[in-house]
Amino acid sequence: MINVVLVYPEIPNNTGNIVRTCAVTGAKLHVIEPCGFSWEDKYLKRSGLDYWELSDVKRYPDMQTFLKQNFGDGACVTGNIADDLYKTAQNSGKQMMFASTKADHNHVDVKYDDDCYVFFGRETKGLDEEWLKVNYAQAVRIPMRKQARSLNLANSVAIIIYEYLRQHDFEGLSEEGKLSF
Repeated sequence: MINVVLVYPEIPNNTGNIVRTCAVTGAKLHVIEPCGFSWEDKYLKRSGLDYWELSDVKRYPDMQTFLKQNFGDGACVTGNIADDLYKTAQNSGKQMMFASTKADHNHVDVKYDDDCYVFFGRETKGLDEEWLKVNYAQAVRIPMRKQARSLNLANSVAIIIYEYLRQHDFEGLSEEGKLSF
């Protein structure tokens, strides 16, 4: 399944919406702190509705802890996050993708591995450019008009998750609805 990695999210409503999207799709959500909100925030809870119990959300105090807990012996933790991400992907053999408006690869032109990790940056700044520079071959962009800065973070996450699911034939998801009458 796809692993969504939110790096330093700032807006509780976006994170709550992402929790809900991950819950209904089975995606795993990893949140790298610090966050720009409290986990007790009413807007976070409200936007996640009653989907919190269906979701698989893990929080980490920093990137090093995330790498150690998810990549074990394959994790490279030197303190240079850009290099650590690159080397961890190489050592572990797991696919890491970086969603950014600064990328030049279209998100639909990538073949997403079964157990891939897709990183999304904070709402106001995106991912650190040094991370992108070192990992640019794995950076993807959702097409949009040139005059626009970016899509909403929750929408971007949903677009990438559903592209992953499309490529994996919507495995495990119901594709049928039923009218109530």
